[in-house]
Amino acid sequence: MWSFAFFRPREITMEAFLISTGIVALAEIGDKTQLLAFILAAKFRKSLPIVIGILVATLVNHAFAGALGSWITSFIVPSTLRWILGFSFIGMAAWTLVPDKFEENDTKLARFGIFGTTLIAFFLAEMGDKTQIATVALAAQYQAFFSVVTGTTFGMMLANVPAVLLGDRIAHRLPVRLVHTIAAGVFAILGVVTLLGAGERFGF
Repeated sequence: MWSFAFFRPREITMEAFLISTGIVALAEIGDKTQLLAFILAAKFRKSLPIVIGILVATLVNHAFAGALGSWITSFIVPSTLRWILGFSFIGMAAWTLVPDKFEENDTKLARFGIFGTTLIAFFLAEMGDKTQIATVALAAQYQAFFSVVTGTTFGMMLANVPAVLLGDRIAHRLPVRLVHTIAAGVFAILGVVTLLGAGERFGF
């Protein structure tokens, strides 16, 4: 049976928002979707429809991921879920350190206009991407759907809006490896504390 527990406010709402924002913003630096933002900005040279397209695509994608993560908690035994989440976060830490490969085909949608191209390209690029998987795991961990989805979306915008507005002026100045190492460290810490039982604080 579907559970709607993720619509109920929790004490950890602000914590879920801040961690979701920070971890996605860090993981997104140098990610294929940020590279996509750079290329779309250079291709179309109109920032507003690109930014709006990124926002809408991210909201839809992460809302689906957050709903999936919250739903998972309704049929997996809490003790089992804690182990799954713990190892998932550790896996995300390793994945974050792997450089992304960008597919040029992601930008070949110009017939849909600037907004449509951005919307479709970002939505498809996010499917199965590390930030989408992270949203599923964070929603399951915190059971705070709105806070997690809002946080991960805000984190995406923090990373991608400057990429659209400033483009090549910042592309080569970002310490990508350092930022990814920090993001991987945050994922690893979340994994370890979850495995050690800190998740019991959230009802696991």
